[in-house]
Amino acid sequence: MIKRIKHQTTKYLTLSILLFLIGACSTPTTSSKDHLVFRYNEYANINTLDPAFSRTLQDNSICNQLFNGLVQLDDNLQILPGIAKRWAISEDGKTYTFTLRKDVFFHKHPLFGKDSTRAVVAQDFTHSFNRLKDEKLAAPGRWVLKKVATYNAINDSIFEIHLKQPFPAFIGLLTMKYCSVVPHEITTHYGNTFRAHPIGTGPFKFKRWEENIKLVLRKNEAYFETDTLGQRLPYLEAVALTFLPDKQSEFLQFAQGNIDYLSGLDASYKDELLTADGRLRATYAASTTMKRGPYLNSEYLGFYLESKSPEIQSKQIRKAINYGFDRKKMMLYLRNGIGNPADGGFIPKGLPGYNPSIGFRYQPEKAKALIDQFKTESGITNPEVTIVTSSNYLSFCEFIQRELEKLGLKINVDVMQEPTLRAARSEGKVDIFRSSWVADYLDAENYLSIFYSKNFTPNGSNYFHFKDKKADSLYDKAFTIAHIEDRKRLYTAMDSIAMENAIMIPLFYDEVVRFTRKNVKGLGINPINLLDLRYVKKEKRH
Repeated sequence: MIKRIKHQTTKYLTLSILLFLIGACSTPTTSSKDHLVFRYNEYANINTLDPAFSRTLQDNSICNQLFNGLVQLDDNLQILPGIAKRWAISEDGKTYTFTLRKDVFFHKHPLFGKDSTRAVVAQDFTHSFNRLKDEKLAAPGRWVLKKVATYNAINDSIFEIHLKQPFPAFIGLLTMKYCSVVPHEITTHYGNTFRAHPIGTGPFKFKRWEENIKLVLRKNEAYFETDTLGQRLPYLEAVALTFLPDKQSEFLQFAQGNIDYLSGLDASYKDELLTADGRLRATYAASTTMKRGPYLNSEYLGFYLESKSPEIQSKQIRKAINYGFDRKKMMLYLRNGIGNPADGGFIPKGLPGYNPSIGFRYQPEKAKALIDQFKTESGITNPEVTIVTSSNYLSFCEFIQRELEKLGLKINVDVMQEPTLRAARSEGKVDIFRSSWVADYLDAENYLSIFYSKNFTPNGSNYFHFKDKKADSLYDKAFTIAHIEDRKRLYTAMDSIAMENAIMIPLFYDEVVRFTRKNVKGLGINPINLLDLRYVKKEKRH
């Protein structure tokens, strides 16, 4: 269902009253086994349990519990061994040789035969990569192997990858969930329905999924990793997800003690939880732990450049919107100071290529002049555009709506549920869409692939359908350059081209904010906000 917002701000329910009533008439779950189950809600839903199709943060976080790859990231985004216990890179930078562990087993399944499981061997990575590249499967993750010439299993324990040309960021690509190992017996049997029958090697194994209702994972008793004391991971017995579709309901469940974890900040509850300067309020200090840290995430509004709207086609209007609102003021009032205004380009702070000088600063006079110029040249005296967003970003869009209407541009705001918006964005059905981009690995190429003309949706991530010969040339050239400082200059140049064409409206560079119940221990925090539950423990509540 779509809701049209004109000129008034949506009024949220008064959470303090609701929370008082909750406290008066309910108690948190206190079953004897509650401390063994980690519960959370995923308001944006889960699309798939197949790592080859895991393209959203939500899908990545759940696939991270079910699957492993050759290598993995720690909370500092350092690349560590995974199923590969070590690797070597040839002097020319084109050959990667991985030596696999021999104690990694797939989750049990009758299709494995008598023992119901088997060890992972190098040939399983050959199958997994072949599957990822299969054009018939049309997996969105197949792009990660586009610089790969060949790969092969030398024997059961040695897997080799040969690149077409040196690419220093390649080892980071292999940490992505796309590159997880999957067994041929299972994927062949289930075909496209593997998305709902996942068998991997991860710390948790699949138990049950009722789409849009709940998802349950159970502990993998045979998981290969241990803690520093030699205790086998994970500590938890189960993970249980619900799919309440809005952040306010999710927060109320957290306040009740029915879920253990809350990720991110939403307008519906930010002032209930946080002070104006971004600190946890005293009323929650006894029950809640708050963690915040850097996040390689750019939040933005994108323009669909193949729209038939004269306003969307106009660079003047696109730039006017960028100049027409104060990002610093927006962050202070709508995010309690959490996050950084996106006054630079698309590449966020913390990645090579970020440059604060290439973006848009608040210049209302310039914005008004651009709108007036459009009116004069086009003959359209009442220009109008529509932004489509999910409900949790409604306040940002309404803020921009109010500011731009002061300058002579009418803005409508439509609200869609997140899964519906994702589909509409990929199909080119919305003129201006709210979205975000989280780094998958530590190289700005990950961000700039969104500008590459060969990555048009629905087969890639270029939601804008932006095409520029110079930007394409710089993107191709970046793959031939090993030195990061040289690549950084190309990345900044590409970002500058996108900003000059105003194909998007960068809003802010986010921060990771995590809230957990006090009895939850061991949940870390990382700059890509990937959920890792291997080390999580829950203390019993009395």
